Amino acid sequence: MKNLVAIGIIMFSSLVLQGQEIAILKYNGGGDWYANPTALPNLIQFCNSNIGTTLKNKPETVEVGSSSIFQYPFLHMTGHGNVIFSEDEIENLRTYLLSGGFLHIDDNYGMKPYITREISRLFPNKPLEELGADHPLFSAAYKFPQGLPKIHEHDGERPQAFSIVHNNRVVLLFTSESDLGDGWEDPTVHNDPTEIREKALKMGANIITYAFKN
Repeated sequence: MKNLVAIGIIMFSSLVLQGQEIAILKYNGGGDWYANPTALPNLIQFCNSNIGTTLKNKPETVEVGSSSIFQYPFLHMTGHGNVIFSEDEIENLRTYLLSGGFLHIDDNYGMKPYITREISRLFPNKPLEELGADHPLFSAAYKFPQGLPKIHEHDGERPQAFSIVHNNRVVLLFTSESDLGDGWEDPTVHNDPTEIREKALKMGANIITYAFKN
């Protein structure tokens, strides 16, 4: 495993110099890691059209324990249910994040108790901290003076953006009670008003901008 991680770090360092791409993170535990299939392609199209990125239209899928994660500076993870990381997967993902990678986890509702448990295993000495509305992430490309926007309502809870910070940089972002991914989906999936979808896409563009520039 350690040899694979070392190879991955070398691959990651090389990729950062060559370009910027996004991948969907596939995980075990029974949760639907494949949820919101149109979300990321739509976000990519929005970013390429509006903030100058040149991302591939169709994101790849990578597994948590694979050295392939080091090929992508940005990983996106979502779902509604259970998440379980093995010890090898914990080591692989932690090394990726501490080496300069970025993971965005968007709770599609129902994921929170499971993913927060696994994040505490991933970083036992770094508790999740909520980002204030004045954090640079909320003004990286578009201004969100109130912080994380509310896209879909579930329990009447306010939207929250939690983070793991390493060397003054957010390396893991967990968005909860917002459902950004639902807002990125095709308009016919949830029939969201245009202004709601635009708000979700702009916040997604902020996350991508922050991850690639910090």
